[in-house]
Amino acid sequence: MFLKLNHQNLEAYKVSQSLLVDCYKISYTLPDHENFNMISQLRRAALSNVLNIAEGASRKSETERKRFFEIARGSVVEIDAILDAAAALDYLKNIPLDQLGLIYKTHLNW
Repeated sequence: MFLKLNHQNLEAYKVSQSLLVDCYKISYTLPDHENFNMISQLRRAALSNVLNIAEGASRKSETERKRFFEIARGSVVEIDAILDAAAALDYLKNIPLDQLGLIYKTHLNW
């Protein structure tokens, strides 16, 4: 943010930043015994998504750019799988995952 680079203007970057914040908020609600498993993996995937969009936006080659964006998309799929597992374990009783998913699915055009 301090450099004011072009990736910050991308809608995907803005949405991924919002997803990162939501994932961190969700991670605070998970049980402590998941600290080195589910919590750290959720946070890493959310951060990886943001970082790959930013790095991809900086690439000159369209092929390279697409590759980074595909990796970012994979991180979103990873987040989805983690949240599915957390829901199956009843860790997310008070979190509206359907609403959250709809927001991001709409913004990411999936």
